[in-house]
Amino acid sequence: QVQLVESGGGLVQPGGSLRLSCAASGFTLDDYAIGWFRQAPGKEREGVSCITSSDRSANYADSVKGRFTISRDIAKNTVYLQMNSLHPGDTAVYYCAAYRTQGFHCSGSPTPYNYWGQGTQVTVSS
Repeated sequence: QVQLVESGGGLVQPGGSLRLSCAASGFTLDDYAIGWFRQAPGKEREGVSCITSSDRSANYADSVKGRFTISRDIAKNTVYLQMNSLHPGDTAVYYCAAYRTQGFHCSGSPTPYNYWGQGTQVTVSS
């Protein structure tokens, strides 16, 4: 059974950092692209970052480039999202998601992702 479990969210002051984790079970990261998405109240879900199954490339939304870093630990079957220089506009529920692919591309759109975690709340506020 494929399962994704996010953790690491919380309340942080502007300028602070958080590291989100996405623990995968029921599949191996080598076969799946993993994406991070976020959804703020009243807004559509948007892609934040993704990493390919081959681990050869990662993509970032313009709004987080230079501040967020996606990485993965194969031994732990876990993907991380390191978030630095957070600001109130980053407040949202963050989700990780997966879809099976052997390509060197990962999608920033939710469309191909067929497995989703339950989400973790990130609140940036003073």
